Amino acid sequence: MPEIAPFTAARRAPVALGVCLMSFAAFWAAQRAAHVSMVDLMVYRAEGAAVRAGGDLYALRATTARLPTTYPPFAALLFTPLSLPDTALLRTLATAGNLALLVVFVRLSLKLVGHARVRTVWWVAGAAVWCEPVWTTVRYGQINLLLAVLVLWDLTRRPAGGHDRWSGLGLGLAAAVKLTPALFALLLLATGLADRLRGGRGGPWLRHARGAAVAFAGATLLAAALLPYDSWRFWTRMVFRASRVGLPEDTGNQALRGILARLLHTPDPAAVWAAGAALLAALGLAVAVRAELRGRRAWAVCSCAVTALLVSPVSWTHHWVWCVPLVLLLWTRGHRAAALGTLLVFCSYIPWWVPHGPGRPELHLSGAHLLLSAGYGATGALFLALARAASPGPGGGEVRVKPSRTGRTS
Repeated sequence: MPEIAPFTAARRAPVALGVCLMSFAAFWAAQRAAHVSMVDLMVYRAEGAAVRAGGDLYALRATTARLPTTYPPFAALLFTPLSLPDTALLRTLATAGNLALLVVFVRLSLKLVGHARVRTVWWVAGAAVWCEPVWTTVRYGQINLLLAVLVLWDLTRRPAGGHDRWSGLGLGLAAAVKLTPALFALLLLATGLADRLRGGRGGPWLRHARGAAVAFAGATLLAAALLPYDSWRFWTRMVFRASRVGLPEDTGNQALRGILARLLHTPDPAAVWAAGAALLAALGLAVAVRAELRGRRAWAVCSCAVTALLVSPVSWTHHWVWCVPLVLLLWTRGHRAAALGTLLVFCSYIPWWVPHGPGRPELHLSGAHLLLSAGYGATGALFLALARAASPGPGGGEVRVKPSRTGRTS
C-alpha cells in the first residue's frame, strides 16, 4: 500500500494533460461548428500582403467588413509571413498557435502568483480556453495572447525590482505592436521615480523601463526605415484617430469610454471620458506602484493591466484575456468569493446579453442592460479597489527584493 501514493501522484500530471487536450479538442470542434471567420486574422493577412506589395497600409480596407489597419507599422512587418499560406491553413495554424500561447500564458500567470505545479497549468488552461475573452480571441484570430505572453515573460523573469540585459525587451516589442502595453513601462518608470523620492536609488526599475524604451524605439525605427510613408502617416495622423477602431458605444467595448458612451447615450463622451480616464490612470498606476514598491509584483502587474484596459479608448472583450491572472491572483491570495465572481463574469459572456448590432441599439440601453453592458469594466474597477485595500505585507509566494547600493538586486 505505501507504493500507491507516489504512483497516484505521478499520474496526476498526465491526467491533467489528457483532460486539457480533450478540452482543447472540444473547443476546436466547437469553433469549427460555429464557422468562426477569424476576421481579424484576415486583416493581419491583408496587412502583410500590403507590405509585400508596397501598398498604402493605412488606406487598406480588408475583408467584406472593410476593416481598416489600426496597429503601428511594426505590426504589419510581423504580419508579412501571414500572407504566404492559404486561408484554410492559416486559420489552422492560428488556432493551434493561440492554444499553445494560452498554455504559456497560464504558465507565466501561475509563475506570477507563485504557483509552480506543472499539472496546475494543464487544469487551468483546459478551463480558461472556454472563458469569453479567450474564446473570442481565437474566434477572431487575434494577437492578445501573444502580447500578454510578451509582457508576462518580461515581468516574471526577475523578482520585483530585478533587472538584467534582457529586461524590457518583451514590453518594448509588445508596445511596438500595439501601444497599450506601454503602460507597463510607465509603471516601471513611475516606480523608479517614486523609490528615489522616498530615498532609494530606483535604479533597477528605471533601467528596466529604459530597456523597454530602447526595444520599442528599435522596433519602431526599423519599421520607419522599411515603411517610411506608412510610419509617417501613423505617427502623425492615424495614432490620434481612435474612431478608426470602431464605435465607442459598441457593447464589446469594455473600456471606460465605451461604458460612458452607453451610460450617457452618446457616441462621443469626449471631455467626460478624458477627465475620467486621466483620473483612473492616475489612481490605477498609484495602486500598481504601491504594490510594486512593496515587492508584490502580481498585484502590480494585474492592477496595471486592468488600468490599461479601462483607460484605453477601446478595449474589446477579447482584450480582457488578463482575466486569467486576475482570477488566479485572487484565488491564491484567499479572496475566493472575488475570484469566483470574476470567473463567473468572464465565463458568462455577459456583454452580449444586451441588444447590439445594426442600428446602434447600445445608445438606447437602460436599467439592467446598462449594468450588464459594463460587466468587464465594473469587474476591473472592483479589482483595483480590492488591490488598493489588500494587505501590503509580504507573502503569498511573491518575492520582496531590496536593491543594493550598486543598483543590483540582492
